[in-house]
Amino acid sequence: MMRRTFIATALAALGLGQAPKATQAKSCDFDICRTDAEWRGMLTSAQYKVMRKEGTERAFTSPLNDEKRAGVYHCRGCDLPLYNAATKYDSGTGWPSFYQPLTNAIGTKKDRKLLALRTEVHCRRCGSHLGHVFNDGPPPTGKRHCLNGVSLVFRPS
Repeated sequence: MMRRTFIATALAALGLGQAPKATQAKSCDFDICRTDAEWRGMLTSAQYKVMRKEGTERAFTSPLNDEKRAGVYHCRGCDLPLYNAATKYDSGTGWPSFYQPLTNAIGTKKDRKLLALRTEVHCRRCGSHLGHVFNDGPPPTGKRHCLNGVSLVFRPS
């Protein structure tokens, strides 16, 4: 029976079969955990695709790309403050870009989905996908946190 459970779990991880009921609940390594149904209930389909399935919104579609006011950008999934507007800049890419996150706001992981190795950025509290970080940003960090506007909520100060 252990071998059958192992094989079913491995196939499910690859998207090739049904996991046994005991393994169907996804473990959560974040402070805020929600079921898939809860996420779907609180997010639009576009937000869900980006934040929970690591999708990307189309460039130049987010109103936050043109936001210029002072304030703080928060995670749409859990309202954690992520980026101060003072670190936002126009990267010309079509997505809101920042050169530095707030302290203890984000997490990162390796992303190999597009053949090249990238660094994915997510909310450290709820795990929502925010975007990617690149090494072509302005001083003082040289980083470009290229984010999906649908993952963010702007709170003016």
